[in-house]
Amino acid sequence: MKCFRYIGSLLMIGSLLAGCQQEEAGAPPAGYVPTVSYITVTPSVHTMNSTLQGRVVASRSAEVRPQVSGIVKKRLFNEGDSVKEGQVLYQLDPTTYASAYNEAKADLASAKALVETARLKDERYASLLEIEGVSQQDADDAHADYLQAVADIAKYEAALETAKINLEFTKIKAPISGRIGISSITEGALVTAEQETALATIRQLDPIYVDMTKSSKARLQLRQLLSSKSIQEGTTTVSLELEDGSDYGYEGQLKVQEVSVDASTGAVTLRAQFPNPEGLLLPGMFVRTSVDEGVDENAILVPQQGIYHSSNGDAYAYVISDANTIEKRVVKTISTVGNKWLIASGLSAQDKLLVEGSSKVRPDSQVNPVEVEMDSSGEMVVINDDVDKVNADSTAMTGV
Repeated sequence: MKCFRYIGSLLMIGSLLAGCQQEEAGAPPAGYVPTVSYITVTPSVHTMNSTLQGRVVASRSAEVRPQVSGIVKKRLFNEGDSVKEGQVLYQLDPTTYASAYNEAKADLASAKALVETARLKDERYASLLEIEGVSQQDADDAHADYLQAVADIAKYEAALETAKINLEFTKIKAPISGRIGISSITEGALVTAEQETALATIRQLDPIYVDMTKSSKARLQLRQLLSSKSIQEGTTTVSLELEDGSDYGYEGQLKVQEVSVDASTGAVTLRAQFPNPEGLLLPGMFVRTSVDEGVDENAILVPQQGIYHSSNGDAYAYVISDANTIEKRVVKTISTVGNKWLIASGLSAQDKLLVEGSSKVRPDSQVNPVEVEMDSSGEMVVINDDVDKVNADSTAMTGV
């Protein structure tokens, strides 16, 4: 029995000692000043590029439709070929329209013969009226017949012109130059004037357009940034990335911006024009574009690990004062640039931005700062050789 009481006492003493050791290890000693890393905020020249989704659109597009009805006798092009404006694409059966043209031509010739007879009669009756050889009524009727014959000539000339146009419309021609697509009809098919189905579609592919969408919010932010004296408006140059991730070999130019916002998406359409000599870009392709929108000569770019976000989404940063105390700053970010944030406000040149050790600090706490730089891969490189001195000072203060 005594043995069990002795063992229990030993276990209780061991537990108390372990608890004391854990408490001592978990709590920082009094006067402890953590060592943290910081970078010096340095403005730089930054070209502001926006990456936008785009869709390729033909610079000109025309649907080929018949203007008269008839049977297709011949198709005079190869699908997919380049065609010239005015080139005959389809030949309709011209028999009916040729007959109508010949009839109109004959009617005009007859009318011209009648007008000559009416003119001579009008002149003769006018002479007889002077010697009272005919009545005034007969003379007036002769003159009216002559005027009617003259009017008939104009009517038959118009009818002949219409018949000629309809006959010419049996040759269905290309309305524009470009590449023609697949034909929707074959020889022997009946086509009608103003039919809904196009016979084929011609698209002009060089140059070619790329339509991009940009949110109206981003557009407003850009206009506000451009109002800053340090930011200059960019060029109209646009670069292109294809669907397979490769870069397009030609640069485009921004041509126009839509004057309204799409109510369903809240976006504005931008249109760029690209050369397309090899025909690599085809209408309907989706691409990624990079638009040069501005140049910030005093841009604040800081590592992403130096910017934090609260639960409500607000961005903030820790800045080290000249007295080596921590100051919490609310910042406004614009966009990410690689592994950095582009800052709109909240940070200034020569600020000491904390980039490592945020879990050790709180506002107004004292720190031992170590200056570092970030290399291209995002790794920190110490540039202050006083690290050992800082650690020694910390040991002296804490006694550890």
